[in-house]
Amino acid sequence: MDIRNIAIIAHVDHGKTTLVDSLLKQSENFKLMRDSPQELIMDSNELERERGITIFSKNAAVQYKGVKINIVDTPGHADFGGEVERIMRMVDGVILIIDAKEGPMPQTKFVLKKAVQAGHRIIVVLNKIDRADARLKWALNQTYELFFELGASSAQIEFPVIYASAIQGRAGLKPDLNSCKNIEPLFETIVNYIKPPQKDPAAALQMLTVNLIYDNYKGKVAVGRLYSGVLKKGAAVAHMTRDGKVKKAQLSSVMIFSGLNRVEADEVEAGDIVAISGIPDVSIGETIADSLNPVALPVIKIDEPTIKMTFGVNTSPFVGKEGDKTTSRNLKERLEKELETDVALSVKQTESGDRWVVAGRGELHLSIFIEKMRREGHELEVSKPQVILKEEGGKTLEPMEVLAVEAPENFAGSVIELMGKRLGVMKEMKVDGATAFMEFLIPTRGLIGIRSEFLTLTKGLGIMNSLFSGYEEYKGELKNGEHGSIVASDTGVSNAYGLITGQGRGQLFIGPGVPVYEGMVAGKNAKAGDVRVNVCKAKELTNFRVKNEGIQETLNVPLNLTLEYALSYMGDDELVEATPKSVRIRKMYLTELQRKKAKLPLSRFSDKIFADTKR
Repeated sequence: MDIRNIAIIAHVDHGKTTLVDSLLKQSENFKLMRDSPQELIMDSNELERERGITIFSKNAAVQYKGVKINIVDTPGHADFGGEVERIMRMVDGVILIIDAKEGPMPQTKFVLKKAVQAGHRIIVVLNKIDRADARLKWALNQTYELFFELGASSAQIEFPVIYASAIQGRAGLKPDLNSCKNIEPLFETIVNYIKPPQKDPAAALQMLTVNLIYDNYKGKVAVGRLYSGVLKKGAAVAHMTRDGKVKKAQLSSVMIFSGLNRVEADEVEAGDIVAISGIPDVSIGETIADSLNPVALPVIKIDEPTIKMTFGVNTSPFVGKEGDKTTSRNLKERLEKELETDVALSVKQTESGDRWVVAGRGELHLSIFIEKMRREGHELEVSKPQVILKEEGGKTLEPMEVLAVEAPENFAGSVIELMGKRLGVMKEMKVDGATAFMEFLIPTRGLIGIRSEFLTLTKGLGIMNSLFSGYEEYKGELKNGEHGSIVASDTGVSNAYGLITGQGRGQLFIGPGVPVYEGMVAGKNAKAGDVRVNVCKAKELTNFRVKNEGIQETLNVPLNLTLEYALSYMGDDELVEATPKSVRIRKMYLTELQRKKAKLPLSRFSDKIFADTKR
């Protein structure tokens, strides 16, 4: 069969998954959901639908005029770059989607860089041309500049351009929506421009495992590209591990993709994307080879993690009330399971038997993992995110980020001041109409907890995106704003009378009727330093009337404490308690007595409790 293997890459919210929907619905063999009102078919995960982003790469296959097109949908955020880097080894071409109004964004640069380095042919799709504020020429010129900046070859720079409105399922070769009738011009371009895979069925078997799927009946299913040879159901193969060991194995099933489904096949030739089962200990980046002549494929190289946190079992007074997985064994098994499928994650056990240092590509990467664990019934507590420093040549190096900011021009001065406090250096600034576009080079640690402050500063009108740049010499101490929390001084149920006292100190995280314990953070103090408030205090009833008794104070709506906000807000001496039903911030030492017994200043709490997380 004639085959094309392509990946779809784009910045977050540029319409990538919507375009994949159109390709699926207008293909020849995808009948199941053609008349279904369901949107974002590939975003099947609950978290992806809630957040509107692609987190996990997925496979699909469609037919067009006798050609099988294997489509791989990839994440658009650099925090999930481990997925993107692997996918580049599975395909021969790439569809790059650019928003016709926003143009290339920082995450676009990241995913495109991986495609350029792999030498793939690239089709550029200018999406959302139906928008009234679309800037087609500007966006296209910015795309050409990005290709030159990334060192693309002359063949890659001479890319075909497709103009599309993915949400309407229309595409064409001209920047005129009226001339775009359906998605067929994109299909034609894929078939004519992307080269078919080089394949040699007579050569020795070689398949690279790029992704893992868990099936209730088949167990662990390995997905990857068959580079050479033929895969047969029940065949004996060699399983070549990352550390060079060769193990004998037998395949229980061989599957190919059709639509969104995996279909059993007795035999698959080289060039196709396949899924196999029968190797229980297979991992990502390993080679499935010929049993008589095993030859390993190059191991997938993944960028190193830049952010670390400490995961530990829940030690709060409410442990076990909301989740059923609360032991260190539960936590250890879950971390080990995630390592099998997420190659961008790193886990190291501390001196304590119930705490692990978990490192990832960014705050979003780790927060998504924590959210997944919550929904699976786990209870855990995590420390404040920290950057991972390096020592080279006697110098301390730290990770740096390129930060792109878009904000109304009248907020530009405030944004520049904010970035300066975070050790950011402005590299570029442009003003288009009433909008300022700024680019900063800033330490990764300067971005921790900045998002909420940035949104408040720009009144919710600012947009910022960051991209890992590399390691540079340590930039010096970061003078963060003084941190202060409203801490519950008693255990019980929060009461409106007690909360009004706390409200006078700052912004509350909880409302009345919420169970609290001593040492739990109930709000954000407007001043530096912590203040302990009895939020459970009730008004005492007497038979005396007092002056102004008719005047009633009202409670403001509490801040919705999401997991992302909690991770960015918490201080060095605080933890986030994550359970299936709640997200709480708490002090490491819940009582004043515990704090005095520790005999440590505030800044040393995390070093005492969490070994291996010291800078």
